[in-house]
Amino acid sequence: MAHPENPERAQRGKLTVTASAAHLWLLAVSLALLLPMLGCSRFHPKPRPEYVYVLGKQTYLRDRVAAVSNRTATVTNGQRLQVLEHGRRFLRVQTAKGEIGWLEERTVAPQSVEAGFAWLQRDHASDPTVATAILRDELYMHVKPGRDTDKLYLLPENEKLQLLVRASVEKNASGAKPLVRSPAAATEPSTAANTAHPTSTTPAEAAPEPPPMEDWWLARDSQGHTGWLLGRRMDVDVPDDLTKYSEGQRIVGAYVLATVHDPDIDQTAAGGNIKEYVTVLSAPRDGLPYDFDQVRVYTWNLKKHRYETAYRERDIEGFLPVTLKDGSPYAAPNAATNANPQFTIRIAPADAGPILTDPVTGISRPAKLIEKSFQLEGNVVRRILPPGQTASLQPAEAHPEPLPGKKAKAAAAHRKHRK
Repeated sequence: MAHPENPERAQRGKLTVTASAAHLWLLAVSLALLLPMLGCSRFHPKPRPEYVYVLGKQTYLRDRVAAVSNRTATVTNGQRLQVLEHGRRFLRVQTAKGEIGWLEERTVAPQSVEAGFAWLQRDHASDPTVATAILRDELYMHVKPGRDTDKLYLLPENEKLQLLVRASVEKNASGAKPLVRSPAAATEPSTAANTAHPTSTTPAEAAPEPPPMEDWWLARDSQGHTGWLLGRRMDVDVPDDLTKYSEGQRIVGAYVLATVHDPDIDQTAAGGNIKEYVTVLSAPRDGLPYDFDQVRVYTWNLKKHRYETAYRERDIEGFLPVTLKDGSPYAAPNAATNANPQFTIRIAPADAGPILTDPVTGISRPAKLIEKSFQLEGNVVRRILPPGQTASLQPAEAHPEPLPGKKAKAAAAHRKHRK
């Protein structure tokens, strides 16, 4: 038989439900009061500081944006500034020393540009130096090859550079638009064009004039900054006595092979120690599908006290780097241990096929290369062949396309003379 419900127990149950409802109501009210407080700025994390970098060689911070203002600080190229406030075309910034002022926004580079240079420096920190050069005048370093690409560091005149790699881009391109280096494409109309107009297309229409190209070098300066520089604004670091032997050609790289002592010129700055070089050269034009087309070795004549050409090779498609016997350029041998120094060049074989081009940087390399090694014995340069091989067994070499105009005729006459 069912027992009637205990009145006291029922009353306690009602009180428990009422208390739970009260607790829920209080919790809801507390959350409603707390949410506005969570929205206050004091509960938000501080925004990351924004930085910009000075583009000009030197500029000034001013106390206000007005026609008449006072200078508060002087800032120089590459200096980092913290942004405190954005105005219309102006920024209020602070230096590392705590100096505060306004400057035009167009005179600084954003933090993303500096990050691009930092990435280049890290990514190419271990790249070997293929040549050294000196700037003719002040020049901006760019984060990508191309005149309209982002720039930051302004390098001074006579800055010494370590060259890492060469790229060719269109002269008027906004950013890197590399040349597609295919020998067939450079000499024949495209198949698509011929198919679309098999009868009406003239040779001039089928092979339009290629766009003007510019050479850029990925370089490292004395401060360790790495970036792209316009090639025509620098000169390879070679003695003045060698430049007069270039015969109008562009010296791409010069490497010390040996050192000789000439007692008759001890009073000079060199102290009588004269360096002998292997140099690589090319025609004085940009956009070539190879780094160099000539190799020359210069030795020192102790009787006539001048440089003389000990070896010359032309009509090749050469690619940097040029390496010395120990496998690295610029390992200048000691004068006492420089007997029979050796060097190696890399050239394209006749069956190399189209040269691959990086679509972002414009850097080109053939699918394969062959190496040619040489040894300097006194004033004579001799080819070093692998054991058991002769010159007739060496692979055929690729040759540059004839240059237009008079240069093409001269090159053709030279090849005919060699035959």
